[in-house]
This record gives sequence, structure tokens and C-alpha cells, in this order.
Amino acid sequence: MHLAYPAVLSALLFCTGLYGVLARRNAILVLMSVELMLNAVNLNLVAFDVWLSKTARDTLHSGQALTLFTIAIAAAEIGIGLAIVLAVYRNRGTSDIDRLRDTAEGHETDGPDSDAPAAEKAEATA
Repeated sequence: MHLAYPAVLSALLFCTGLYGVLARRNAILVLMSVELMLNAVNLNLVAFDVWLSKTARDTLHSGQALTLFTIAIAAAEIGIGLAIVLAVYRNRGTSDIDRLRDTAEGHETDGPDSDAPAAEKAEATA
């Protein structure tokens, strides 16, 4: 089998994952797109390892070993990422990435009118 077939498939998978990361707003779909990108890299590593092992008899199969490490890291990443997304969903009620940006800034709204109600409340209690 030619090296071009898995390389083209890997490039298509990676581009699909990259589009998913850039275009999606749901955090779980973004995590799935990152997994798709990692699987494209794994396919590339194994394809090049098989291609290089045909030329040399005594090889270490380092591409396959790196693929195993990548799978282990991806499993840990998806576990931790999913736990974070679920915790944020419980607290905020949404997994929309645009709305999650406001988590670090607090629950207040930005704008010139945001100080006016606070000043009115302070005058009413005084």
C-alpha cells in the first residue's frame, strides 16, 4: 500500500477536527474535534512507522510506541476535560464556549449602565 493513502486520510481527518475546534460552540463537540485531530496524528505515526520499517529490518517501531502514548494522553485529556465541562455545566447551566468566557469575569454585565442600578440601590438604603 502506498504511503499517500493514509497520509491524505490523516490530513482530511485533521482538517475536519480543526474545523470542528474553530467553528463549534459546544465544549463537548470541541473536545471530540480535538480527539479527531489526535487520531489523525496517530494514523500518520503508524503509517510512517510501517513505511519506514519496510526499509530497515531491525526497527524499534517508535511510531507505534508514540501512538500508544498519544492514546493514553488523549484518554486522560478527555476524562479531565469532560469532568470540567460537567462541573461548569452544573454551575452555569450551559456548555456554550462563548458564555463560558464570562466565568473568569464574574456574573456581572459589562457596559456603562451597569453602575447606575448599584448607585440607586446605595442611595435607597442610605
